[in-house]
Amino acid sequence: MTSPTSSEPGVRSVESDTELAQVVDTLRSEPEYGLDTEFMAEKTYYPQLCLVQLSWPGGIALVDPFACDVRALAAVLDEPATMVTHAGGADLPIVERATGARPRNLFDTQLAAGFVGLGQPSLVSLVTAVLDVRLDKGDQLADWTRRPLPASARRYAAGDVEHLLPLAAALRARIAELGRTEWVAAEADLLLRTPARDADPDAAWWRIKGARALRGERACIAQALGAWRERRAQQTDRPPRFVLPELALAAIVQRPPSTVDELARVRGAGSLPSGVARGILEAIEQGRAMERTSLRAPPRHGDDPAVDAAVGLLTGWAAQVAAGEQVDARLLAIRDDVKALVNGRPNRLDGGWRAEMLGDDLHALVRGDAVVRLVESGRRLSLERGDSPPR
Repeated sequence: MTSPTSSEPGVRSVESDTELAQVVDTLRSEPEYGLDTEFMAEKTYYPQLCLVQLSWPGGIALVDPFACDVRALAAVLDEPATMVTHAGGADLPIVERATGARPRNLFDTQLAAGFVGLGQPSLVSLVTAVLDVRLDKGDQLADWTRRPLPASARRYAAGDVEHLLPLAAALRARIAELGRTEWVAAEADLLLRTPARDADPDAAWWRIKGARALRGERACIAQALGAWRERRAQQTDRPPRFVLPELALAAIVQRPPSTVDELARVRGAGSLPSGVARGILEAIEQGRAMERTSLRAPPRHGDDPAVDAAVGLLTGWAAQVAAGEQVDARLLAIRDDVKALVNGRPNRLDGGWRAEMLGDDLHALVRGDAVVRLVESGRRLSLERGDSPPR
C-alpha cells in the first residue's frame, strides 16, 4: 500500500517558540518518539539544520529551526524516553550542535535491521519490507532552506517519521525472537556515546594530495597551512575548499611562495582576498619555523604485507558467519577490523557480541588453535577447533 499524504490532518508546522513549547510538553509525557532532520552541507562547514521532524502516536510536527529556538528540544532529549530514528549517526551530531543535548535512549531502525537479516537498508526499503508501505521519496534533494517549503517537501519530510514507531515495534519483535535485544541495545548505546568530533586541524594536511610523500620543511608547511585553512573554515562556517581550493593548497605546499605576488601566480590562488593571502603567507612562515618534533605525521601501522592472504581468508570466514547468523556483514566486521586483529591491534572483535559470534574464533585461528578448511567442493568454509566439532 502507499503511505497516506501527510498534508494535513495530524501534521503541524511549528514556526514559533510558543508552538514548539506545546510540542515539547506533549513529547515529555511520551515513552518514545520519532525524530529525523533535514539539513544541507554544501555551502557551510557545519551541516545547516533546516528542519526537525518529530512523531508520536498522536501526530507529527515539522519544526522550523529558522523560526524558533530548537534548544527547547533539549528538554525532550533529556527525558528517559527513547528516540527512534533511522541512520541516526548522521542526525545525532547535528541535533547535539543545535540543542546542546543528545537523547538518553536510542533505537535506530537501520541498525536494528542489520541484526535480523535485512542488511542496512534505506528507510524506504525497510518500511516497504517490514510494513508493506511505500514512501514517496521524490523530494529527497529539495532545497530545505527554502521558505515556505513546498507541500511536496512537507509530505516527504513527514513521511520520514510517520512510520518510525510502528517500524521500531516490528523490528523489536523480530530481535526478541532471535535473542538479540541486548546486542542491539549495546550498539545503540555505543552510537550514543560516540562524541561528535570536529576535524583535527593539525591532521588536516594528511588529506592534501601527495601528503604522505612530503618530508622535512615541506611537511611542516603542509601541516601549518592545512591547519590554518581548517580553522578558518570552522570560524567562518564555510567548506575548506571555499577558503582555499584543493588544487591551490597542493600547489602552494609543493612550491611555497614568500610574497603576495608569488602567491598570486599559484594556480587557483590568484584572486584571494588580502586577508586570506596574508594568512596563507603567515602559515607558510610558521611551517618553516616549526620544530620537526611538532610534526603530526600520518599514522603508519607497520602491518606485515605477508599477512594479507590470512586477512583475506579470515574476512571470507567473517562474511560466511554473518550470512549464517543473519547479521549484516559490515555490522559484524569489516576488513579493517580483521586486519587489526591479525596484526595484534585493538579492534571491535575483541569484546561483546562480536567476540562471541566471531572474534574468539579468529583469535583461535591466529594462535593456531583452529583451522579453516574448504568443504563442499570449495563452496563453503569450515572452522575446526581441537576441542569442538567443525562449524
